[in-house]
Amino acid sequence: MRTREGGRIDVDEAAVIARVRAGEAEAYADLVRAHTAGALRVAAAFGAGADAEDVVQSAFFKAYCSLGRFKDGSPFRPWLIRIVVNETRNTVRSSARHRAATGREAALTEAEPLIPDSADPAVAAVEEERRTRLTAALDELSEEHRQVVTCRYLLEMDEAETAAALGWARGTVKSRLNRALRKLGRILPPDVLGGGEEEHG
Repeated sequence: MRTREGGRIDVDEAAVIARVRAGEAEAYADLVRAHTAGALRVAAAFGAGADAEDVVQSAFFKAYCSLGRFKDGSPFRPWLIRIVVNETRNTVRSSARHRAATGREAALTEAEPLIPDSADPAVAAVEEERRTRLTAALDELSEEHRQVVTCRYLLEMDEAETAAALGWARGTVKSRLNRALRKLGRILPPDVLGGGEEEHG
């Protein structure tokens, strides 16, 4: 196991899963350590708020119980994220919509900062302002559009990861993202969305 840039832990996921399936339950802790920070960001981004840690713990437990159905050779992260998203949705379903937005941005940046410490302070300030405005604008979108923008822009997933996490076809991800970006384009100035549309044309 080794730590990658940004503090994320790199593990041989296939080997760990094989060990767990062979009865070495304690090996699962390696996957938990490797993916906790990212899972917390996902839960926060989808509105878990103060319940984010509980959501993530529940998601890891459900993932552990479902490892027998995990497809060999598939990446673990998108599969786990889909479980976290579903668990978050179940947790916040009965809550008011504004509760889902409370603390979303702060929790995102606290869980795993995307701006390196070495960054130019001016650049970091601009990025923070962009993220703040984008996060606020998400509440103007439908749930599906909010989910796809959150995955692609706030969580920085690629198209394939987004499709796996949300359980959608890649074409659905692309079309919903395009519609969401058009709506955001009416709310936000172009500089807030940056150059993220090049992959979606």
